[in-house]
Amino acid sequence: MASVKRTLRIITNQHIVSGEAVALQDQSYAMREWSIRLMTLNEHDEEVDAVFLDRVTYKLHPTFINPNRTVKKPPFQIDERGWGEFEMQIVLHFVDKGGEQTVAHYLSFEKENYHADHELTIPTHKPGLCRALAASGPVPGYPEEPEETRKEKRKNEVETTGRKKVKSKPVDMDKLAEGLQKLQENDLLQVVQLINENKTPEMFVHNDVEAGEFHIDLYTLPDKLLLLLFSFCAKRVSM
Repeated sequence: MASVKRTLRIITNQHIVSGEAVALQDQSYAMREWSIRLMTLNEHDEEVDAVFLDRVTYKLHPTFINPNRTVKKPPFQIDERGWGEFEMQIVLHFVDKGGEQTVAHYLSFEKENYHADHELTIPTHKPGLCRALAASGPVPGYPEEPEETRKEKRKNEVETTGRKKVKSKPVDMDKLAEGLQKLQENDLLQVVQLINENKTPEMFVHNDVEAGEFHIDLYTLPDKLLLLLFSFCAKRVSM
């Protein structure tokens, strides 16, 4: 099975909570607040969101109440309090039902800020997973052309020699793209809500909260959602 490599970076930040301690067996341990978030490195060794992950489950020490914590949005950060170091298991669930992998991470109080890198081997057997992986680097066999080029190819794609035409879309995709660009900020928030409410594994959707950007590939959206978006835009802007 074909696969690609990605570096997962586990970033830990921790500090002592002033004035709080736990006394155990005649010893006192400082209470600490700590957080962990996950990033991946792109081909330029820059930290970017690991959008190829659908969700992450942290399996904390069994002394925690409800020790299994699942986070569904990048950067998949958890914020906790505690007094002891321990090793946890982090279960990585890939998008498009692409499987899962587990990595171990040791929570250490030696440094306030530190990271650990893990090399992942990720299978490229799911189209949605390939799209998500392409955001952080090349994926062999997956198109790397600009979106406009891919859009034009899809628009004009017709199979020859007795084969059927590629299924057409129920709306004018160029007009929909132009209409979305004309929307005001409040309308765009409603568009994001519509997309999230109708999200399917086949869709390519990337929400970069820190950068304030929301990316979608219109050609991966189901017909029902395309019709909803076209109707929404037509009521608010000139199409």
